[in-house]
Amino acid sequence: MRYFLHLAYDGTQYHGWQMQPGVLTVQQELDRCLSQVLRQAVYSLGSGRTDSGVHASHQVAHFDADIPAGLDLSTLLYRLNRALPRDIRAQALHPVPDTAHARYDATARTYEYHVRLVPDPFAPSFSLYLDRAPDVAAMNEAAALLLGTHDFTSFSKVKGSEKHYVCTCLEAGWHEVPGGLVFRIRSNRFVRGMVRLVVGTLLTVGRGKMSPQEFGEIFRSLDRVHASGAALANGLFLCRVEYPEELVTEARLPTGLPYFSGA
Repeated sequence: MRYFLHLAYDGTQYHGWQMQPGVLTVQQELDRCLSQVLRQAVYSLGSGRTDSGVHASHQVAHFDADIPAGLDLSTLLYRLNRALPRDIRAQALHPVPDTAHARYDATARTYEYHVRLVPDPFAPSFSLYLDRAPDVAAMNEAAALLLGTHDFTSFSKVKGSEKHYVCTCLEAGWHEVPGGLVFRIRSNRFVRGMVRLVVGTLLTVGRGKMSPQEFGEIFRSLDRVHASGAALANGLFLCRVEYPEELVTEARLPTGLPYFSGA
């Protein structure tokens, strides 16, 4: 039977989500612990591949397994969290149709990038510190150009495996929060390296080294060489993955999970 697992993780110690030879990844640890708890080989597939050092407050993976009779899902979730490293937490588990797919059935994903403007000894692993506040109005003027359906080649890594770079961006903007800023971007899909390259280039706008108009010219040029460098990974979170309501409903998830349906 197929299951959707909702999880969160601190990506600091991991070389991204996807399993790779010779390095520690989130998928590797999840599969190891699922296989240990269920006493059968289990292979998961995530909704997306977060890069090395990137975090997730809401990731979704599916896996197929024969759960022993008498083992209820809440007990399985408890045992899985006992087995997992402390920086990976399983939050919800529920059955889905055998055709359900964590990646291809997702209708939208949201990422957030956190910037601290006040020194905080507890924040370095989870945010970028700036000693000078950027021009938020200019960054939001530039970010508004991302809305709609566009080719994001200018904000993608060269070695991506994508067949195309067209994404429909549903939300993009900077928000002031106590002690800093959060950039939130929601799209039907993301190409490799997209969010960190967008954030890095928007911060260049915020520093006054690029105008919103120049940002738009870079975006439309479809030329990767003109974008600023990627923002550091530590401030980036995959924070929401959305699915059709017949696959995932709020009633199936614990209170407080950053998910809403019907969007």
